[in-house]
Amino acid sequence: MSFGVPNDKKLILFDGVCNLCNSSVQYVIKHDKNNQFMFTALQSETGKKIIEHFDIDTSKVDSILLYTPEKGISTKSSAALKVASKLGFPTNMLSVFLIIPPFISNWVYDFIAKNRYKWYGKKDACMIPTPELKSKFLD
Repeated sequence: MSFGVPNDKKLILFDGVCNLCNSSVQYVIKHDKNNQFMFTALQSETGKKIIEHFDIDTSKVDSILLYTPEKGISTKSSAALKVASKLGFPTNMLSVFLIIPPFISNWVYDFIAKNRYKWYGKKDACMIPTPELKSKFLD
C-alpha cells in the first residue's frame, strides 16, 4: 500500500499542531534540495490510515514518522536521523548518530517529544501549506 506516496518520495508524518514539528518541516522543505520529501500531519486522513495500517500506538509515538513505499515506516530518533541523512551538509552529518543504540537515542528523542509543547508551544489547528508548497503535502 503506497498511501498516495510516489515510489521516489519519502513521506514525513508530523504532529500538525506542534510548533517544534512545524518548524522542523519548514527546515526540511528549505534544505530538501533533491525534492525527496512529502508531508502530512499525523491528524490528517492519510496520517490516520498509515497509523492504523502499521498499528502504531500514538500514545508512544506521536511526533514524527517516516514512511517510504519500499521500506515501510521508521519512528522516533530513527525517523528524524534518516530525514537528516537526506539533507545537505552539515545536517546530513547527524546521521552518524544512527550508530547509537535505539534505546539510548529514543530516550533522548522521547524526552524532547514529551516536553515539546511546554518548550515550544502548540497551535490550535494544523498548518496549512502555502499554494507554492501545496504539492509537497498530502491531505
